Formats: sequence, C-alpha cells, structure tokens
Amino acid sequence: MKVAIMTDSNSGITQDEAKKLGVFVLPMPFTIDGQEYKEDINLTQDEFYEKLMNGAEVFTSQPAAGEVTALFDRILEEYDQIVHIPMSSGLSGSCQTAKMLADDEAYKGKVFVVDSQRISVTQKWDVFDALDLAKAGKNAQEIHDILMQNKLNASIYITVNTLEYLKKGGRITPAAAALGGLLKIKPILTIQGEKLDSFQKTRTMQKAEKIMIEAIRHDIEERIDPHNEEMSNTRVMIAYTYDKDQAAAFKKTVEEAFPNHEVICDPLSLSVACHIGPHSLAIAACRKI
Repeated sequence: MKVAIMTDSNSGITQDEAKKLGVFVLPMPFTIDGQEYKEDINLTQDEFYEKLMNGAEVFTSQPAAGEVTALFDRILEEYDQIVHIPMSSGLSGSCQTAKMLADDEAYKGKVFVVDSQRISVTQKWDVFDALDLAKAGKNAQEIHDILMQNKLNASIYITVNTLEYLKKGGRITPAAAALGGLLKIKPILTIQGEKLDSFQKTRTMQKAEKIMIEAIRHDIEERIDPHNEEMSNTRVMIAYTYDKDQAAAFKKTVEEAFPNHEVICDPLSLSVACHIGPHSLAIAACRKI
C-alpha cells in the first residue's frame, strides 16, 4: 500500500514544507474585511498580522466539502490510501466534515480521518509520526489506530498579551475584557483533549511563562511520560504569534527547564492567532510514538 499523509494548515506546516516532507496540506480559509483568503496561498503570516493589528474584521471558516474531496481525488490518483490529520473536532467543524466525506462509498477503505484532538505543534508531530509509520510499512488503518491511541497524551498552554481578541471572538464579555485590561491580567488557556479552556490568570508575561512551564512539567510527569524521570519519551515544543524575538527568549528559558530536549519553535496557526492576537506564547508537549 502507498499511503499519503494529509493535514490542514492549522498544523503549522507550510506549503513549501509540505512539498519537502511529501505531505499534503489543506489551506484553511479566512474572511478579512469581506474578502476571502487562504492561509499560505494568498495570505502570508506577515500580511495577516498587518491586517489584524490594523483593526480588520477577521472570521475563520472551514474548507468547502468540494475542496476537501478534490484534494482526496488528486492524492488518490497517485496513492492507495490517505491518512488525514485535521485540527481538533473540538475547535472546528472541519474534522467532522472530513469524517463524513470519508464515509462516502468512493472513499471507504481509502481515506482515514484521525481526530487526534490536536492543533499547531502537537498536530504537526502527529503528521511527522504518521510519515514515519508509513515509511515503516504501516497501512492507513494501522496509522490511524496508533495515532488515536496516543491522542490524549498531549497538552498545550497558551498565554495572551491582550484580552482584545478574546473579546472580539466572543470568548469573554466586553466588561470582563475591560476589567482584565485595567488589572493587566494575562489569562493562561489550555488545550487538553478537544477544547480550549481557561487554566489560570496572572499579571505579567514573565510569571505566565513560569506557570506554563511548571504546568507542562506536571502533565509530563503525571500523564504524558510518568515512567521516565528524564522525560525521555516526551517532545517539548513552543509556539508564538507574531513576535519572533519574544519567542526566541522563551525558547531559551524552556530549553533551560528541559535541558535534555530539542525544543521546536513554530508560529501558531492563523486560525488560533486570530482569536488570541499578537505577542502570545504557547508551550506544548506530547508523547513520542
């Protein structure tokens, strides 16, 4: 069996990177001031942040069913099977749409949709693991099952610099945003499983970074990799929005906290960035397969 690996741009994998890796990336659509864009097709990270920080109205959506099946068909011209790894079903309807389409008679036994309830850097590692499993000779069903067994062995913590974008997205009320801004509150959010939840609040980004590092350490020790004192079966990653210098400084801090790990640093996907705004930071961990 020749197995293809497919994902969406929420994984953080660019179209250029996808070509080098030999994977297929479905671009996520956006509407900005009434005009539709597709991530990394006609919208770069820099263009997106320029529009966002200048007050543009940004709405996210999911790819049309026809675009998804068109990519399925194109891939199946060359491959026997597809493992598709979309963003978490708890954050978008795109996963459920893909699963529904894969149930069609034309794709049964050929397209396997993994709802690993991940996004960004943890979703990206699912893609890397799927690639390795395919190279090792696993078929699409086997890859799907292995990823599903490992799906909850991951955590993400995110802190935001401003409450403005959470207010715009309706995740907090205008009154709560005004009070939080007055008190200079930095909320820390978490993704463990399918949804984005509130975790803690603090007053400074420096304190938020410390809280996130300790929280991810706790998750590794208690759930992700409880049997290895050196956490050798864990991958540690960070992600950020817009500010590369801020991310580089945080990366150094995380590397000091986890000295035996190679820490990957990637931009957060635009679907997340539009809800949390620039100057946000995230730390994540997942169990190795």
